Amino acid sequence: MNEIFKKRLHFFSLFTILLLLLAGCGGTKSPAEPEKPVENDTEITLDSKMGEVTIPLGAKKIIAPFHEDALLSLGATPVAKWAIGTSVQTHLEEDLKDVPKIEWTLPLEQILSFEPDLIILENNLDSYEGTYEDYRKIAPTYVMDEETTGDWRKQLDIFGQLLGKEEEAKQALHDYEEKVADAKVQLKEAIGDETVAAVWVIGGKYFLFEKDRHSAEVIYSELGINYPSLVEELGEAAPQWEPIALEKLSELDADHIFLLAAEEEEGIETLKNSKVWNSIPAVKNGQVYVLNEADSWTNKGLIASKKTIDSILNTLVK
Repeated sequence: MNEIFKKRLHFFSLFTILLLLLAGCGGTKSPAEPEKPVENDTEITLDSKMGEVTIPLGAKKIIAPFHEDALLSLGATPVAKWAIGTSVQTHLEEDLKDVPKIEWTLPLEQILSFEPDLIILENNLDSYEGTYEDYRKIAPTYVMDEETTGDWRKQLDIFGQLLGKEEEAKQALHDYEEKVADAKVQLKEAIGDETVAAVWVIGGKYFLFEKDRHSAEVIYSELGINYPSLVEELGEAAPQWEPIALEKLSELDADHIFLLAAEEEEGIETLKNSKVWNSIPAVKNGQVYVLNEADSWTNKGLIASKKTIDSILNTLVK
């Protein structure tokens, strides 16, 4: 089982958490102008991890496991949605509740049953039960490179080209940038230079978001919110996300703290009963907020980012 899908599997476990970040490649780029994709009225030719591929346009029955966010952002509903058993990406369920699940390993018989006319896969093909050749025999198959797999903006661009929805992709990104700009103004007026931290509480353990982990990029880089010294101390996110001890968490000097936790999460009860935790300023000032539905915070994508922004605004802007 490869590391990307180990991260996904462990994400839904209450006892084993192993989240890996996908980092884009930093290779040297040619100074020449990038080649534009070759296309006509019925197909498009694009570079992919598997080299140059030609994909027919107009696909309706699409499978893009774990990247349904990009499809939905372009107004396309997949024929099946990524799942680990009964666990799904809950922040997308408003749009995907009636869409059947497909197991994260992409069993060939399941793929066949949906009769897709386009399959979009991640760069790490070892996670799937079938091979690239197996899937392309079922339907035209596009394999994202590592950069596209880890960058939702790049995904939006590529998916737009694959679906013939380039203008929709540009508009979606434009609307998002306007949302970010508006949110920055509101938050500056609401909290000024005050600091914000986010902690994922699961299985009685605490995971403090570094400044570049998951939705923290939205909070700090896009919205321009300040982070506290403990977040600065953590530095950049490591591939393996380690829990932070309660004793260390008591040093969290943020003005506002978001606790992301399911209902009846044992770690929240532990904090309530901790004298050390209750001694920190944010707790004393009533500026700790528990969010029970915060799946968007631990995912990346246009919809995930918008939902994270909305939850921040709804909490901090009075």
